[in-house]
Amino acid sequence: MQAGEIMRREQNRLHQLKISEKAPNDFVSNVDLACEASIKRCILDMYPGHFIVAEEGGQEGNPDSDYHWIIDPLDGTSNYLHGIPHFAVSIALQIRGRIVHGVIYDPVREELFTATRGEGALLNDRRIRCSARTNLKNALIGTGFPFRKRRFMPAYQAMFNSFFEQCEDLRRTGSASLDLAYVAAGRLDGFFEIGLQPWDMAAGALIVREAGGVIVDFAGENDYLDTGNVIAAPFKILPSMLKMIQPHCVAGIKK
Repeated sequence: MQAGEIMRREQNRLHQLKISEKAPNDFVSNVDLACEASIKRCILDMYPGHFIVAEEGGQEGNPDSDYHWIIDPLDGTSNYLHGIPHFAVSIALQIRGRIVHGVIYDPVREELFTATRGEGALLNDRRIRCSARTNLKNALIGTGFPFRKRRFMPAYQAMFNSFFEQCEDLRRTGSASLDLAYVAAGRLDGFFEIGLQPWDMAAGALIVREAGGVIVDFAGENDYLDTGNVIAAPFKILPSMLKMIQPHCVAGIKK
């Protein structure tokens, strides 16, 4: 919540933000850094023996701990920097290699998506479930362009074209964590993207699963945190999504 307050406060001073380019078309601002520092401070004050993996600041804490926090302090930085009100904080807790808690917070809409392994998923205090859609014909699919791996754009465009011919429509919102949260809440009927990082999807993956959905890599397996390639969907739509994606997985795109 503190990170969300920082984002809201600084939104009125976007022209004053300090911005640097981590990689081509991948930006970080002093708001990202301030949010991350606030989250880290809160965690390590309460759990000084834990370990943190975060997007902007790398690793901190005890790497031998059974407790690993995976943090994206501002998912949707480009949206934020352009004044587009669609971004989030994403935090997951991994215990002995398993994600057991996930939180995604949208400070603009004040929507808090949460999940604990085996206990279901919530939006604020309301239980959420994935879409009951059973086919792609009337499905609204979320996606993200492979901006970190632009050499895969031809393959991605082929995937996009396959979906566009089969589904109702597609959306590219600029925040993978919120896309996953929206799949969990039934707002999107599925989501796919190439080349994500663990902090983009660790919390969202658990929230989707606890909302009754499935999340896999492009081979239909569970290595999405390692490969960075992800599909999230209700169980009955997943096979159709795999059929749209797998024929276009060229050399270099991992599972």
